[in-house]
Amino acid sequence: MELNWNQIDEKWRSKWHDAKDFETDPNDKPKKFITVAYPYPNSPQHIGHGRTYTLADVHSRYYRMKGFNVLFPMGFHYTGTPILGMSKRVQANDVELIEAFKTLYNVPEEKIKEFVDPVKIADYFHEEIKSGMIEMGYSIDWRREFTTIIPAYQKFIEWQFRNLKEKNLIVQGNHPVGWCPNDQNPVSQHDTLGDVEPDFTEYIVIKFNMGDEIIPVATLRPETLFGVTNLWINPEIVYKKVKVDGEIWIISAECAYKLEFLNKKIQIMEDIPGSELIGNKVHSPTNEDEFLILPASFVTATTGTGIVMSVPAHAPYDFQALEDIKNGNQKNIEVSLRDEAVKIKPVSIITTEGFGDIPSLDVIKRMGITNQDDPKLEGATKEIYSKEFYEGNLNSNTGEFAGKKITFVKEEIKEWISKTGKSDIMLELTNESVKCRCGTECVVKLLNNQWFLDYANKAWKEK
Repeated sequence: MELNWNQIDEKWRSKWHDAKDFETDPNDKPKKFITVAYPYPNSPQHIGHGRTYTLADVHSRYYRMKGFNVLFPMGFHYTGTPILGMSKRVQANDVELIEAFKTLYNVPEEKIKEFVDPVKIADYFHEEIKSGMIEMGYSIDWRREFTTIIPAYQKFIEWQFRNLKEKNLIVQGNHPVGWCPNDQNPVSQHDTLGDVEPDFTEYIVIKFNMGDEIIPVATLRPETLFGVTNLWINPEIVYKKVKVDGEIWIISAECAYKLEFLNKKIQIMEDIPGSELIGNKVHSPTNEDEFLILPASFVTATTGTGIVMSVPAHAPYDFQALEDIKNGNQKNIEVSLRDEAVKIKPVSIITTEGFGDIPSLDVIKRMGITNQDDPKLEGATKEIYSKEFYEGNLNSNTGEFAGKKITFVKEEIKEWISKTGKSDIMLELTNESVKCRCGTECVVKLLNNQWFLDYANKAWKEK
């Protein structure tokens, strides 16, 4: 006899409902409270929801069979920017989103028109998700259903934080977050188009001097300061002279914009074409060395400060750009400047087994790279950086850091430069482009005096 699974499902769901098996009231049994992250109702449920809530349901049923009085409620997470961003896109008649509602989610057109109100979006998918949970037979006490926008829940959160503060389990401090400049709100994975998690990259900003002005360079490898031979600027970029916390910096417009969100006082002074900076010299922040500013097409305005320090022995892009100038392959460069560039020799500062004195040259020859626009340079860079990071040791020309492994020395060098007053920190999103659901490009913002759960508290973890 063939079983009809749908009939069996319906039979037991009806029995549980009629017997009110999952409605929990106080009694003398030992208590268990089952909770799980609430679904965010901006779309129908998917297989991830099924896994999450099935695990919670298994726990709930297990403890009931063990004789516990189990309370398993369900909340719906209405607060946050994703639903608000979707509503704004409906208001703007965003064809892509509206089509997704119709074809992917099967939302009736008359309902989509109501989605100009963000609560209507949440209400619609709340009911869709709830019906799926009921169909799955989850042992939820639906009398305890709630949303995070009701006043009672907001008071509950306030009560929680007051109690945590009294127990010294929350701490106050500054913290970087992904940020939507349009919504003026932090963003996480669910707040972004494509569900991209806004991870951060910390750059060390090293300050070179050009007279009274600072030419700041952002780097992920502060140890390479010892191998600098010149700086790179893209002559096609129009830079900005900017007063940053009282200092005069020359940076890209994109960098100036990002710095505003990192609690820097920014005052734009004037434009400076990159071509006007070529041929100038800058002073090292740590000794008496001078470095020439040269042109390079691979420098972009959107990464770091829009200016790059050149370490040709260990950075393939730098080595090849320098060779392009020396060989006459760089356009629109004066003969006198090319003559000066010819005198520049790579400075080796790291010894790594498998590489010669000039690792960049080794890899460039092996890969057959011939100019600074060759896409293979990206792979060459990753190969050298990875091998040097894990296996490289600093040479004798790095002073007090000589002989130390790259893996362990970054923080030491970062602190050493910081003590000179010639460095700063800059945070950028690791991903090339992260957009809020409202369509705005996100940035990193440093939030001050925020409250955080003290997850590092060992005594709390042991409990």
